[in-house]
Amino acid sequence: MNTEQALILAGMVVVTYGIRLSFLVFGHSVQFPAWLERALRYVPAAVLTALIAPMALAPQGGIDVSLHNAYLPGTIAAIAVALWTRQTLAAILGGFVVYGLWRWLVV
Repeated sequence: MNTEQALILAGMVVVTYGIRLSFLVFGHSVQFPAWLERALRYVPAAVLTALIAPMALAPQGGIDVSLHNAYLPGTIAAIAVALWTRQTLAAILGGFVVYGLWRWLVV
């Protein structure tokens, strides 16, 4: 590793941990407006959707809604189990079971 790479790495560490540390140091004294606190409740769902939707709809980089895309029925099953049971572990297991069976029986 040369000096430039070490400086870049050190800068990334400072920025990453600086942002996280700022919330720990100043988080208790900062008061967010009520509208922002309400909006922040939707961040986990939005991030999860942004991570899962591309994988389920475009696992090879292009949109694939064919029978050969086992991610899509697995994701749909996980959503259905989550809505029905309201349990994260059940949704994960249900999605994995459908995905595995789909890969084994269909693809």
